[in-house]
Amino acid sequence: MDERSSLQGRASARDWAKFGLLYLNDGVVGDKRILHEDWVDFCAAATLDTDYGAGFFTNRSEHDYAKGRGIPRDAFFASGTLGQRIVILPSQHMEVVRLGDSVDPTGDIRGLGRLVKEAIAATER
Repeated sequence: MDERSSLQGRASARDWAKFGLLYLNDGVVGDKRILHEDWVDFCAAATLDTDYGAGFFTNRSEHDYAKGRGIPRDAFFASGTLGQRIVILPSQHMEVVRLGDSVDPTGDIRGLGRLVKEAIAATER
């Protein structure tokens, strides 16, 4: 696999991580606000009775999908082709970038839950 990949765009894992950090840090880079102060909360909030916000899937919902992912309830994530994801975990002050391909039709959402749990556990050691 090429070092560059796609979440509906082409960028390196490092570049996707920078994008995730922008959202993890509530739209602020260094001491400069890049996004409107309400934008990240708007993106992470569920639309109607779904598990989707403005461009992100969210666990901040009572939808069955949000409850069954096995990742923290404050998490939200961008999802791309073949299970590529950027998961933002505010309560952990962490993000997880996954660029591997998945042949699972769900994009291996259960595997994503395991990956996030293992990343959290690794930081608690």
